[in-house]
Amino acid sequence: MLNVETPPSILSKAFDLLRAFNTHERVMTLSELSRASGLPKSTVHRLLARLIELGAIEAQGGGYKIGIELFRLGSTTPAGAMRDIAMPHMAALHRWTGHTVHLGVLREFDVVYLEKVARNSKASDASGVGGRLPASCTAVGKALLAHENLDDLKHFLPSPLPALTPHSVTDIDRLIAQLRPIRQGELAREREEARLGLACVAAPIVVRGFAVGALSVARPADVELDPKTATVLRDTAAHVAREIRRRLAEDRNWFPHEV
Repeated sequence: MLNVETPPSILSKAFDLLRAFNTHERVMTLSELSRASGLPKSTVHRLLARLIELGAIEAQGGGYKIGIELFRLGSTTPAGAMRDIAMPHMAALHRWTGHTVHLGVLREFDVVYLEKVARNSKASDASGVGGRLPASCTAVGKALLAHENLDDLKHFLPSPLPALTPHSVTDIDRLIAQLRPIRQGELAREREEARLGLACVAAPIVVRGFAVGALSVARPADVELDPKTATVLRDTAAHVAREIRRRLAEDRNWFPHEV
C-alpha cells in the first residue's frame, strides 16, 4: 500500500514561522523568516499578514517581531504563574549566592528554562529563558527526573542518553543510580555535563508529591559554593512550593504538575 505523506497544514506552517524567532534574532525580515522557517517567501508573506491581524506578530521597521498578544497568552499559563511566584525568591537567592539562578520544568526528557537571574547572560544562551536542554545533562533536569517513576525511566529514556560534553552521563543505569539519592532528598548536581567550565546544583519544587519545577544555582566549575548554599537552596524551593500550594487553595482548577 502506497504511503502518501500528508502535507503540512496552514496551522503547522504558522507555528514553523513563529518558531523561526529566537532570543538572538528578535526582529527578522521576510527573507530571514523564509530561510529560518524553510517556507517559501510567498507563504511567509501570506502568513505574516494573517498573524499580524491576530496580534501574534507585529511589524517593526523593515522587519517583524513576536506580538504582545502571544506574550499575554503565555503569561496565562500555569508555567507563567509559577514563574511569577518564584521570581522574588530567585532574586533573593541570586543576591545571597552571587551566582546564576535558574527555574526549569520538565518536558518529556528535556528541561525548559522558565526564568534565569544572572549578572550577565547572552541572548543565545541555551540555558536562557525558553532554552531547552537534555534533562540528563543538567542539575535541574536530574532534580525533576528523580521524582518520576525510576523503573519506567529505564524503559523510556533514549539510549544512549544525549551528550553535550565529554562529561555528560550517557549510560541509563549510571543516571538512575545518580537519581535515587536525589529522590531521597539529596541535591542534584552536575559538573561540566551541560557546558565545559560550569557546574550546577539544584533542588526540586515539590507540590502534592510531584516535582513541578526545580531551582538551581550555577557557577564556574572551579568555584566552591558556600557550605550553607544547600540549605538556602532547599529553603528557597520549599518557600516557592508553599506559595504554589497557597495558590492552589484559592484556585482548585490549577495544578502545575504539567506546567
